[in-house]
Amino acid sequence: MKLLEWEGGRIPTEILDTVVIGSGCAGFNAADTLYDLGCRSVAILTEGVNMGTSRNTGSDKQTYYKLSLCSDSADSIYELAENLFQGGSVNGDTALAEAAGSVRSFMKLVNLGVPFPTNRYGEYVGYKTDHDPRKRATSCGPLTSKLMTEKLEASVRRKNIPIFDRMQAVRLITEEGRIRAVLALNLDALAEKDHGLTLFLCRHVVLATGGPAMIYSASVYPQSQTGMTGMALEAGAHGCNLQEWQYGLASIKFRWNVSGTYQQVLPRYIAVDKNGNEREFLPEYFQNPARALDMVFLKGYQWPFDTEKVDGSSIIDLLVHHEIFHKGNRVFMDFRQDPTGLEKGFDGLCSEAREYLERSGALLATPIARLAHMNPKAIQLYASHGIDLYTEPLEIAVCAQHHNGGIAVDADWQTGVEGLYVAGEAAGTFGIARPGGSALNSTQVGSQRAAEHITYFSHTPPVAKSISLCVGRAIQRIQGEMQRLFTGGSVGVLEQRYQVQQAMSAAAAHVRNMQAMEELSRTVSRQLAGFYDDTRLATPFELSLALKNRDMLLTQQAVLSAMKFTAEHCQSRGSALVLGEEGKPVGEGLLREGCSMENTHFLPGNGAHREDWMETVWKLEGATTQPVPVRPLPRTDDWFETTWREYDASHSVKK
Repeated sequence: MKLLEWEGGRIPTEILDTVVIGSGCAGFNAADTLYDLGCRSVAILTEGVNMGTSRNTGSDKQTYYKLSLCSDSADSIYELAENLFQGGSVNGDTALAEAAGSVRSFMKLVNLGVPFPTNRYGEYVGYKTDHDPRKRATSCGPLTSKLMTEKLEASVRRKNIPIFDRMQAVRLITEEGRIRAVLALNLDALAEKDHGLTLFLCRHVVLATGGPAMIYSASVYPQSQTGMTGMALEAGAHGCNLQEWQYGLASIKFRWNVSGTYQQVLPRYIAVDKNGNEREFLPEYFQNPARALDMVFLKGYQWPFDTEKVDGSSIIDLLVHHEIFHKGNRVFMDFRQDPTGLEKGFDGLCSEAREYLERSGALLATPIARLAHMNPKAIQLYASHGIDLYTEPLEIAVCAQHHNGGIAVDADWQTGVEGLYVAGEAAGTFGIARPGGSALNSTQVGSQRAAEHITYFSHTPPVAKSISLCVGRAIQRIQGEMQRLFTGGSVGVLEQRYQVQQAMSAAAAHVRNMQAMEELSRTVSRQLAGFYDDTRLATPFELSLALKNRDMLLTQQAVLSAMKFTAEHCQSRGSALVLGEEGKPVGEGLLREGCSMENTHFLPGNGAHREDWMETVWKLEGATTQPVPVRPLPRTDDWFETTWREYDASHSVKK
């Protein structure tokens, strides 16, 4: 790494064509594909190569959604694109690109050794997932994305693509609407005079930092996953559908989705108050205990919170949220003994639940016995993280699980900032609803298309070999900001983070209170405006945490802008229930009279703006959101000879 001089001194500098930020499925695939296309001046920048969602998360059966590849499953690229597009607020060109790149991206993973199962003839037999009209889903088990990441990383390392580990990207530098450089902190040099500030001069950046996980306290994202959406917004990229999230029940000591079998074995739901008093709470709310168990069973299939199911299985999520945020209790799933309603056996269950358990050979005495019979690996998973489901209950909450929104991109995954591409969950290519597993497909297709566009079609000027006046000023600005953090503010970084995260989970997650969101928005804006004067660092090692907090606040400000606009104009939709006294009671027909949730009302969705995506623009004075008509789903009717000629002309010379 060179030491380049500028008017303020010298700074460690690397000069590259493309910097990939992030070391998950999208980041590794972007770098790997760029190398295969002939780009050798590429490197990966990552806080920790073993951090992030791709490597550290999963579910009961983590899904990869792709075009059907089995002989009895008629399918087409256009039909898959239509299904992605029909989720609402989705741009048609990205939907078609994700469908068109599906098989190619999937087969690359297969060829790298990801063990997706086949039958004896080599067909990739699928199953149905949520929002899926066909059996397009496949899985390697609960750690599918981990296996993908490991195989992609191995390919990157075989090619000796540089990986700058322990480097936290903190600022994207632009000039005249184009990417010019990335500023990062060397996390092993925070105690040094310059606090490890490092410069990467480049023409292109592929941002693959995942979803902005740290804006919530109740989160199933691994603790190592934080996201850096604010960095892109500050650089001038626009947000897309920042209000659209997916939430679901998850364990919180070890963060993991409790979907599928965890629910279908019918655990007991218990609440523990501040004095340690324990009670089974679902029977208090439902008209009869058997109906409560039916809803728990359906959570296995219908795991994500859905406003269309608040009179069904999603009432479980609302009751868990109510116990935690309104009653101040901790909530657990208990597999050690049967819940109320099974005292006389399984005959009181709905036919779907009883038949499932019977056909699975799981009409057994306790939830843990049923789980051990149907999915022993689910027990082993928690045991490997120090949680024994045989002897202790599992603490849970309704957690943020996936961001369907993100940074706005075009069909090549380029943002409105020339040279800045965003791939994976950080990109806002999903809308209100999406087929389960489509996120993994998007990581691969989006990063592939970004790499191809950089290679063949990018028109950004050559990378600078010296520090320009614009870049120098950006270095000087962030140096001054960092110094202000050491002048003695009043709020510690962990306290600062926890308070706002808690408020987001309480008022702006799957349950959204318009008044509380407005108050929270003002609080976030005040904290952001006074950030450098109010934040207190105990040691230089907290500098990286502080800059993450600023990114969190900036992202929260933009997300709240999108949430407030959508709540006002669209009311409830997707995974966001908007409260309103003049609305409809939750759990109608399910909850018993006199229970503490009886007077909770929500505003049903009105169907507005499904054909728009929500664009959020961040500026120093705040964030604004407005609807923009979605780009339509292209209907192609290409002639091979013409396509061949055009393709050959555009791809014949690599840059």
